[in-house]
This record gives sequence, C-alpha cells and structure tokens, in this order.
Amino acid sequence: MIQPNWRNPWHLLAFGFGSGAARRAPGTCGTLAAVIPYYFLQQLSLWPYLAVIAVAFVAGIYICGRTSRDLGVHDHGGIVWDEFVGLWLTLVLVPPGWGWLVAGVVLFRIFDIIKPWPIRWADRRVEGGLGIMLDDVLAAAYAWLVLQLFALWLA
Repeated sequence: MIQPNWRNPWHLLAFGFGSGAARRAPGTCGTLAAVIPYYFLQQLSLWPYLAVIAVAFVAGIYICGRTSRDLGVHDHGGIVWDEFVGLWLTLVLVPPGWGWLVAGVVLFRIFDIIKPWPIRWADRRVEGGLGIMLDDVLAAAYAWLVLQLFALWLA
C-alpha cells in the first residue's frame, strides 16, 4: 500500500502522528491514540471543547482530503484524523472515569466498523475530505447517543 511522506505535516496529522501506520487495525490504533489528546481536552469546559472539535473537523476535511489525493487512495486505511475527531465527539458530556472512556472507544469503533444507515450511505456517496470525516462523525453520533442513554439509565 502507498505510504505517507512523514515529513509532510498533512500526512503526519492525517495518519494520527503515525498511529494510522499500524499494520493491523489502523482505525482502532488511531482511536486509541486519540485518547492522549482527549486527556487534555477533557479539562476544557463544554464550549471550548466543542470549538476544538469543530476546528478539528473543518481542518480534517482539508487534511484528510489532501492526504487522500497525495496518496491517490480515497480514504486510505491509515488516515485516522477522522477517528480522532470521532472519538472526541463521542466523549462530549460523558461522565468522568475510565469505564466511560473505554465504553466510548468500544462503541465508537463498533459503529464505525458496522456502519449502520446513514453511515454506510455517507461513506459510499460523499467524496473527498468531507466524506472521510462525515462517516466517523455519524458513527460518533450513534456512539454518543448510546453512551448518553446508558448514563441516564445508570443515574
């Protein structure tokens, strides 16, 4: 498979600082790598946290689209910036604690892998960087909803 240019900052970001270069399960590796910045992001109050996600999403459209074009492969398996944004979105307003973090990671990966409607539709129909980002944002929305329902149920 075509490899990124590690000196290119767009490739480095798109590949999650190298986490997407894993031979097996690069999406899962990218999601796990996203936990590191999440540790710092969770310290923010809601609006700054959402602003970071919004900026990361918009930047991701460019970063992922550019890297995809450079590599000549739409949604190269190693492009995991979308997993970073997806996980951060999944964890919005999640109660503190490792259990919730693990549940968020697992649920996000499940929805990102099985791609229920409209995730699969978006994955197949929306091109470029927006398409790369959109399916993970939709997977995050499903995971977020399930997490919030669990949190309400357990409260």
